[in-house]
Amino acid sequence: MNINILEQSLQIEFTIKEQFLAVRFNKLWEIPLSHIQEVTTTQPQTSWKELRSPGTSLPGLVKAGTYYTERGKEFWLVNQRKDNYLTIELQDENYRRIIMTVENNEFWQQRLNRNKE
Repeated sequence: MNINILEQSLQIEFTIKEQFLAVRFNKLWEIPLSHIQEVTTTQPQTSWKELRSPGTSLPGLVKAGTYYTERGKEFWLVNQRKDNYLTIELQDENYRRIIMTVENNEFWQQRLNRNKE
């Protein structure tokens, strides 16, 4: 996955493997920075009540795709063996949250929180 900020948008570019795991057909996802409410690096809580559709789940390894939760519709692309979470809370978007594991998650948290102000 490649993350960039271009003009006033967050761009997330997925590899073929990530697209396959998440059952995501678009390689590039662009989100206006004004739609980002909050960015955190803490591990999000999960529940057995979540409904995956579509996506991939290998317990303890991978959680990828669209999940319908009590919080709303969420996109997950997480390697569960790592703890470098980046959770992006959204408004005025199809998804309520994006949860990913990324290198330099604290850097991206600071950069995105700074750019949304």
